[in-house]
Amino acid sequence: MKILDGNKVATEIKNEIAQSVIRNLKLNKRPPHLAAILVGENGASETYVAAKVKACEKVGFVSSLIRFKENISQEKLLKKIEEINCNDDIDGLIVQLPLPKHINEIKITQSINPLKDVDGFHPINLGKMQLNLPTYISATPAGIVELLKRYNIETSGKHCVVVGRSNIVGLPISILMGKNNEIGNCTVTLTHSRTKNLKYITKQADILIVALGKSEFIDKSMIKEGVCIIDVGITRVKSDKTKSGWKLLGDVNFNSVKDSCSYITPVPGGVGPMTIAMLLQNTLKSANKEVY
Repeated sequence: MKILDGNKVATEIKNEIAQSVIRNLKLNKRPPHLAAILVGENGASETYVAAKVKACEKVGFVSSLIRFKENISQEKLLKKIEEINCNDDIDGLIVQLPLPKHINEIKITQSINPLKDVDGFHPINLGKMQLNLPTYISATPAGIVELLKRYNIETSGKHCVVVGRSNIVGLPISILMGKNNEIGNCTVTLTHSRTKNLKYITKQADILIVALGKSEFIDKSMIKEGVCIIDVGITRVKSDKTKSGWKLLGDVNFNSVKDSCSYITPVPGGVGPMTIAMLLQNTLKSANKEVY
């Protein structure tokens, strides 16, 4: 078994981005600017946004964090998004999810200028991804593809099974793995909560990508020998063995499968760091006008 070290690869990518920023500054170009909107005081969202802001600083980006109270009206939030859409000095905009129940997440996502949608959630960008047009690919699926690429994992002709069909991870990664690209050309099976005989299907996987949101759902009985496992899940559970009183678990039971798989992403330290790195990559693309 070999660990797919997301921390290591993400650091490599961020160093490459930082060098690109330095080159652009020498050409009298301004640094990329990422704006993030945070509504309410969700603990997980606070952590994610703080990590993104810190990553921006590390690579030489400008970052703006706009905070709103949980009771902000949808109209006021939309007005702020439009203001950022019209600001030529801001290259990327993310609205941290989830949002309060009184706000329509789909409407908010669709209100972001597709050219600044570095999260890759806008329907236009999702459609362009399917057509292989220049676009922003959602950061987590993009991170998975980049991780496979940098570890030289052969995907062509392999059977890739995806567990989970969310619009953010499961659905887009199933499309990407089937594309005629360097990382792709897989035969892809997309499974979900209604799939029958799931264990029978996952045991056929050469590459198993799990984005279900159920801690330690996949165990040794559900995989075949030598499978490459990408664990996207992350669940915080109570623990008396850590200082914080919490620990993070993936969707895969690591200890159960570790002696049977060829590669695996750890949780934490696997897909998570790659997600932030690819968000920065998308912001750099926006600043360089690589998406149109």
